[in-house]
Amino acid sequence: MNCGRAMADWILQAREALQQGPAALVTILATEGSAPRGPGARMIVTETELAGSIGGGALEHQATQQARAILAHPPGTWRVQDYPLGPFLGQCCGGRVRLLVERLEKAPAGEGPFEVTLSEHVERMLPNGQRPATVEARGPLPTAGTRFLEPVETDCLPVQMFGAGHVGRAIAERATGLPLVMAWYDSRPEMAETPGVVLATESEMVAEAAAAPEGAAILILTHDHALDYRITAAALGGRARFVGLIGSKSKRARFVSRLTKDGVDAARLICPIGVPGIGGREPEVIAIAALAQLLMVKDAR
Repeated sequence: MNCGRAMADWILQAREALQQGPAALVTILATEGSAPRGPGARMIVTETELAGSIGGGALEHQATQQARAILAHPPGTWRVQDYPLGPFLGQCCGGRVRLLVERLEKAPAGEGPFEVTLSEHVERMLPNGQRPATVEARGPLPTAGTRFLEPVETDCLPVQMFGAGHVGRAIAERATGLPLVMAWYDSRPEMAETPGVVLATESEMVAEAAAAPEGAAILILTHDHALDYRITAAALGGRARFVGLIGSKSKRARFVSRLTKDGVDAARLICPIGVPGIGGREPEVIAIAALAQLLMVKDAR
């Protein structure tokens, strides 16, 4: 399984789409740094419909336009495109994504992962013997004749974390090796050198929370209550599955009261964060409780 759908699901979606007319497939081949989804995330695109997701936001919008443009070309047409997730797309992830966009000829037989050969067409076959390498995020774009093993997104939970204070750093330090894909943001210039942190404006952070993909988790633990509120309201207005806010029960009550007045449904808001019953206030304790809660969210999906 991947973060959103099984490999077999995109094949079924492709088959159903092709029965209705031309369809394109967008695949994340490789990523570097913070990205909304990992290698193997896929999206089926027709003239009017989308199935699957590569993470939402400006990247998905741009890729959808590329995919619909390729529908005008013969079946089998493909191109590989690099997208830096910065000013070009109006996103603050700070990462890099390499995409394969193709006009589908047919849905492949089997469930994959497949060995892919780029020629005049995109050819998929089940690996036979030694498997080829996967695609890297940097270096020359794959060209005709390139062979690679199609990526499969791991069973992970996309997490957006806002705030690089004591608790944020404790969470990030302990998240290594867990099935979480972490995008971590802070607006303070002094946090720019913190490994893993993407420096973003407050408005960019709010926009990222609003554009979080369906099924993602959001942790809000900034240095400023007003910023916490803006991010919380944006996240609750978006598609994120889990919206967690650091703070006390009284902070939750204040936020819920204000959110209700602002017309925001606060039913999904989790505050305090962390597995119930763990009462320590040390950053390390809160971090472990919050990470355990995220793992429960991942497994509940």
